Amino acid sequence: MKTKLLVLFLLCFIGIAQAENAGIISGKIINKTTKQPIPYASIVVKDGVKIVNGIVADDKGEFLIKNLELKKYTLEVEFIGFKKYTSSFELSTSQKNSRIEIALEEDITELQSVDIVKEHSLIEQKTDRKVINVGKDLLSAGATASEILNNIPSVSVDPQTNAVSLRGNSNVRVFVDGKPTTVSASQLLQQIPATSIKQVELITNPSAKYNPEGMSGIINIVLNKNAKIGFNGSANTGVTIGETPKSNSSFDMNYRNGKVNMYGNYGLTNGKHHNHGQIETFDDNGIQENFQKFDFTDDNTSHLAKVGLDFYLNDSNTISVYTTQNINNEKGHSEVIVDFPNLSDPNLPKRINQLFDSKNSNYTQTYNLDYKKNFKKEGHTLEFEGNYSNNDNEENSSFTNPPALNDITNKGENILLNLDYVNPLTETIKLEAGLETRIENTKNNFLKDGAYNSNFNYDRKIYSAYTTIAKQWKKWNAQVGARFEKYTADALFKKVNEADGTFDDDLFTVYPSGFVTYTPTDNDSFNFSVSKRVDRPSIDQVNPIRQWSTPLIDSEGNPNLSPQFTNSVELNYTRKTKIGSITSGVFYRQINDEISRTVFENPNNTERQILSYANIGDNNAYGVELSGNLDFTKWYTANISFDMYNKKTKGYVETDYIEVNVTTFNSRISNTFKANKNLRFQLTGMYRGEDLSLQFLRKPMWRVDAGSSLTVMKGSGTITARVSDLFDSMHFAFDATKPKVQTGEFHWESQTAYLGFNYRFGTGKNKAIQRKTRDKNETQGSGGF
Repeated sequence: MKTKLLVLFLLCFIGIAQAENAGIISGKIINKTTKQPIPYASIVVKDGVKIVNGIVADDKGEFLIKNLELKKYTLEVEFIGFKKYTSSFELSTSQKNSRIEIALEEDITELQSVDIVKEHSLIEQKTDRKVINVGKDLLSAGATASEILNNIPSVSVDPQTNAVSLRGNSNVRVFVDGKPTTVSASQLLQQIPATSIKQVELITNPSAKYNPEGMSGIINIVLNKNAKIGFNGSANTGVTIGETPKSNSSFDMNYRNGKVNMYGNYGLTNGKHHNHGQIETFDDNGIQENFQKFDFTDDNTSHLAKVGLDFYLNDSNTISVYTTQNINNEKGHSEVIVDFPNLSDPNLPKRINQLFDSKNSNYTQTYNLDYKKNFKKEGHTLEFEGNYSNNDNEENSSFTNPPALNDITNKGENILLNLDYVNPLTETIKLEAGLETRIENTKNNFLKDGAYNSNFNYDRKIYSAYTTIAKQWKKWNAQVGARFEKYTADALFKKVNEADGTFDDDLFTVYPSGFVTYTPTDNDSFNFSVSKRVDRPSIDQVNPIRQWSTPLIDSEGNPNLSPQFTNSVELNYTRKTKIGSITSGVFYRQINDEISRTVFENPNNTERQILSYANIGDNNAYGVELSGNLDFTKWYTANISFDMYNKKTKGYVETDYIEVNVTTFNSRISNTFKANKNLRFQLTGMYRGEDLSLQFLRKPMWRVDAGSSLTVMKGSGTITARVSDLFDSMHFAFDATKPKVQTGEFHWESQTAYLGFNYRFGTGKNKAIQRKTRDKNETQGSGGF
């Protein structure tokens, strides 16, 4: 007992002695030029090369480190955008407390590397995605996201409809900042200015962490995130001149002070668009049945705004909220003329001339709440996201010959709840898991000539859980995972004088995924991946209410569509050379119950056709890709890409069983010529080979663009000029055999001239605190439009 008391006494004595001999270092960190405090700088105390203690300064630049032994130390202070500060200090019995004011000097070189956009785009092959870091070459290639995507390898955007396809397949999901958008992709791509885009990620074989929707994968558009102290922003405006002028403007701002970051974005697009086309139909003997001539004009005005707030409670907890508001108004006018030159019945007209006028208004709003918790262990995080959105769309249209008035309303609500957990179990093993709930409801109502005609209600619920585990050893990195989903859908279609139509679906599916990366050298990287994915019918694909109509064709959905499932295998190889990097890859897709566009005779009128959707059967596709970004000289760089896809498609068109086998080629080259530090020129070209489906043969398409950009105002401004489709060669042409022999083509304002100006302003410095995970765009629960 006496021995225990003696030991306790000695321990207390040692503790008191250490406390009496403990030293303190404190101070304040300021900007040497402005004398303003620098918050969140990193402070490290070293004893030789050994780190004794380290902290982060508070939002006023103050710091305090206690319990230091009385001896000599080295103090190091670092902050992004400033030169590293190093000094020594000594604590002794005569001076146990030391306070110092540290003035950091701006690092001009580092600031320029942060603020100035790269000369040309760089392509990186990561474990589960290809990342295109947008440079000045791509920014000069287009005014909007739609034009940017059309210059990226493996991606195509239909210039007429803005439909997006990846590797020749339109079943692709478009995300913004890692999150599905409530605005239609075709509409959104026209509203996002090119200058707001930082990266484009092609996730062709997504992991189990992501929604499994989209047969060909996910295109994630990463917007610029302003992470600076103080007030900063940019303004962008431009005009595109085709047959008529069209404007596209945007304004981005950010204010960051202490624990609060506020930001806002606003974009406005306005303009009139014109396109025209023709279709010829023949009978079985090659005699012309009819000739259809189309002329369409759309006048569109769209507003897209986003306002958000990030609140950094401390280094471990962050709360973020934002809302997006989208208003789109469109007026349309069309004229369709149908001639029947060989009509023998004198009681039937030899010409139909139909006029169509429409007004379409759409209002979409989204509200998002995100909370992230960082645990003490680096990389150990928990993040919750709640997202609510609704849209209200109303279309009023009138037809002549025969006269008709159509009024269609569409209302939709979406709720998303998402929980993500990441835990690095060891230095080489990482566990990720998550839960998600999605509830979607859509209501459509159709009035014909002011009287009720039909309505369609569609509800679906998706409950899912996922887990992945990653292991890294030496030159290998592997990840395996699975997503478990319970999917239910219920639909009810009511129409006057018809029995109610009902549809329901109830599925439980497991979606596995796996990745293996091998990096034998710093210049070589191999990546192999497998996954299972699904394409669930969209509301447009299942809605049986008429979408649009001409004298000979109606477009409507098919409520009996089933989901299509895809199994994918992919292998990529990236090689870094002295002049740049080259990426090559091969892939294979096995598709069950593929959903495709179909045309068939109207059972109530054999002279008319119905354009709809159907499950056409099981199909296969494989392809190869090659792309590179190369610096041939200091003044000449090029981005080059080539891809070739083969697909075997089989299925039924009406009662006929059809099989097709087609190989499609696509290629692009973007050349950038740097005249001097501020002036560069570009020449780009693209070729899209013919494509064959069960009913249509799409003919080849090509175009050549030329542009230039000039940096002004000491790097704060950029003037961009561009002429698209120099030879006016871009148009859509097709041949068809089922259910009728047809040939046709459509033209739009492809040949245009663009002039734009972008101005960046602000005096703040980059902050040191790490932004939340959603800015990394590595989880599905991330912010975006």
